[in-house]
Amino acid sequence: MGTFCSVIKFENLQELKRLCHWGPIIALGVIAICSTMAMIDSVLWYWPLHTTGGSVNFIMLINWTVMILYNYFNAMFVGPGFVPLRWKPEISQDTMYLQYCKVCQAYKAPRSHHCRKCNRCVMKMDHHCPWINNCCGYQNHASFTLFLLLAPLGCIHAAFIFVMTMYTQLYNRLSFGWNTVKIDMSAARRDPLPVVPFGLAAFATTLFALGLALGTTIAVGMLFFIQMKIILRNKTSIESWIEEKAKDRIQYYQLDEVFVFPYDMGSRWRNFKQVFTWSGVPEGDGLEWPVREGCHPYSLTIEQLKQKADKRVRSVRYKVIEDYSGACCPLNKGIKTFFTSPCTEEPRIRLQKGEFILATRGLRYWLYGDKILDDSFIEGLLVE
Repeated sequence: MGTFCSVIKFENLQELKRLCHWGPIIALGVIAICSTMAMIDSVLWYWPLHTTGGSVNFIMLINWTVMILYNYFNAMFVGPGFVPLRWKPEISQDTMYLQYCKVCQAYKAPRSHHCRKCNRCVMKMDHHCPWINNCCGYQNHASFTLFLLLAPLGCIHAAFIFVMTMYTQLYNRLSFGWNTVKIDMSAARRDPLPVVPFGLAAFATTLFALGLALGTTIAVGMLFFIQMKIILRNKTSIESWIEEKAKDRIQYYQLDEVFVFPYDMGSRWRNFKQVFTWSGVPEGDGLEWPVREGCHPYSLTIEQLKQKADKRVRSVRYKVIEDYSGACCPLNKGIKTFFTSPCTEEPRIRLQKGEFILATRGLRYWLYGDKILDDSFIEGLLVE
């Protein structure tokens, strides 16, 4: 009993609140529907207790579900790891290369960024993922990527079961004119008949689950491809954007500089091992990182400081001419603005007439920028 209580603490129970969000609800709903229907349909198509193949098929299906949920909950509850509050580098002179976070009252360690949703500086932050309602970063990058790999593989297996179940169950009920097809349909004529009847409701549910499985395979598979692409270069999504901005800054000012990404270890295998290890614990402590030969340990943070200064110079300053409540989809700003609201959880800034903003980039009806307030900046989305 004492061991059980030591594992389940009050802090762990508080983390369960992450489940109360539309992202995990949808993700777990899709997993539950596809897994449940695949198990039911596999019993109808390939009875697991009669043949070795049926048993292997059913065990593999359960295995996919367990591994998907394990990595999903790992990514959600283990989290990315946060920079300690009031952290600063051991060498005080190194603070000149780092940005200071007023919220965490700490310097931003290399590769860390402040997440407004988590309200903490996240170590090696890749992005804030609404599907796990947490950030993807240093500690959970491997679990998150494995989830992106296993989910499509499990959905492919489930989709195959759905197709074969519908085919075998309808074989003796409908005539498709496939007289030349030679397939063993003994599973469909099993005696006794299956416990679960395959009626119209079962057919519709199976068809719906098939659509979910195929959609998940395509969408999550694309995300896995993107994640592996940046992992093999030892980057994060944010760092890829910083690198692009660095090249744009050099080209814009026609500078005699060459930006070299400092964390690329020179080979895909060495970059891969920075995230995936046999122990499951990523390399390093999340605060200090090895850099390639010839690069300054803080070359990326120095580039960020340059871009921050350049952002103030190149930003466009606007004066607010109309109040804005900060609503996600404002109806009073026109039907086009309402339906073109960005699909993001970025906070919308509440504006009042006469205030000033700095717009750094924008869409057709929306701007992304900073609100000028007492020489400080509130970052977020602005309606145009």
